[in-house]
Amino acid sequence: MELLPIFVFLLVAVIFFAWLFKGKEDRVSPPKPVARPNHPNLKPFQSKTAKPVAQTINGPAYVVDGDTIKIKQTQIRLFGIDAPEMNHPYGKKAKLAMVALCKGQIVRAEITEKDAHGRTVAQCFLPDGRDLSAELVKQGLAIDWPKFSGGVYRDMETPDARKKMWLADARQKGRMHVWEKFEAGQK
Repeated sequence: MELLPIFVFLLVAVIFFAWLFKGKEDRVSPPKPVARPNHPNLKPFQSKTAKPVAQTINGPAYVVDGDTIKIKQTQIRLFGIDAPEMNHPYGKKAKLAMVALCKGQIVRAEITEKDAHGRTVAQCFLPDGRDLSAELVKQGLAIDWPKFSGGVYRDMETPDARKKMWLADARQKGRMHVWEKFEAGQK
């Protein structure tokens, strides 16, 4: 008989708690909508005009020539400049300057595009923030290529750079016959 009051008490407690918590999710107020700030310049996403997020590759650079490096198996053409080819005047010197700049450094390549030849083009930076393209131009071992750079490196060119790199200058000006004549004489 002593168990009956305990049993009744437990039964009442269970029923009470079941009633208390029954439908609690119905009693919770719905979340308030998030207030979005009204930005007059904010436009909806347009997939046709959207630009991809810039890709970055970091790592030691293997120097191919004066304006080309390889980072993690990706061959990268330096943005906005033209350095001499290896068999052109100053070509080996440009490569050696690039080796000196990159040796022992982790280079950051911010990919800008794939060019018409399918090459990866990137602005490349040393850990201290220096732009590799700018450094080569300042050393007189590359010239600005305004068609691709918008002229950002032109003011950095040494006074004799275009004379020294006359083949690159000729190519930029569309005088490929000069380039082809030089190449034919190299064979």
